[in-house]
Amino acid sequence: MRADLAARVHEAVELLGYRHNLTASSLRRADRLSASIGLIFEDVANPFFSAVHRGVEEVARERGVLTFAGSSDERPERERQLAESFSARRVDGLIIAPAATDHSYLQRDREAGVALVFVDRPASFVDADVVLSDNAGGARAAVSHLIEQGHRRIAFLGDRPELHTATERLRGYRDALARQGIREEAILIRTAHDRPYTLTRELLLAEDQPTALFTSQNLITIDAIRAIHDLGMQREVALVGFDDVALADVVEPGLTVIAQDPTALGRSAAELLFSRLDGYMGPSRRVVHPTTLIARGSGELAPKGAS
Repeated sequence: MRADLAARVHEAVELLGYRHNLTASSLRRADRLSASIGLIFEDVANPFFSAVHRGVEEVARERGVLTFAGSSDERPERERQLAESFSARRVDGLIIAPAATDHSYLQRDREAGVALVFVDRPASFVDADVVLSDNAGGARAAVSHLIEQGHRRIAFLGDRPELHTATERLRGYRDALARQGIREEAILIRTAHDRPYTLTRELLLAEDQPTALFTSQNLITIDAIRAIHDLGMQREVALVGFDDVALADVVEPGLTVIAQDPTALGRSAAELLFSRLDGYMGPSRRVVHPTTLIARGSGELAPKGAS
């Protein structure tokens, strides 16, 4: 192909937003749907998102629809690449736990008939259905529970501050303190997604250490537990984690958590998605699932020296 002709073709591809259809002859039904949906999560290996995937899959299987999942690794560019890759394969819909802060790039896909649902976090700059947990309410319940045990210096170990879940859980933490007239201490509020073990040790070895921890994400909780046990402080420092974790009832003391129902989140997301594919054209919907406090021992420890 001549260089000038190739340049004109490239310009047309960019202008029209053309994507190569990798499945033009496969997975096609009489109604022209592909019988497949794409799932984009932070990390498919994270037990929370594995359970969300399971919930989606349960609903999709009932309809004979395949699910394809990919990990964004919390990178907006990776999220977009996955969305474009799934769309190139002509999936009927996308369920996304967003990493990006601008989802207007999906507008073209929606106009082309791709159904969109966001799970765990809402979208930005695109109006779409979303399924969430009551993050602020769950965090409020966790910190209020620790306050009821007599704690006043409660540390918050949070996820990336740009995430909706992280900001909502921090809001719940602050609200619980304010309701009890407890002064917030900036030194006790830490972003711990990249080094939770180290930060937990630093907090607990400080001269004015907290008497309790609220860990706001499951992987942060696991590393915090390791740090507490390595320091031999598992009977001295109270802890409530957001999200249940495997073997939470095996550690000593058992782990008190605010439990979500990720499988239910996945089912709800799938049901919203398929209702769109079935023809629902109404306004976007927001479904919020409640959380549950499960007391197993770690969150019921009183401050050291308390009577």
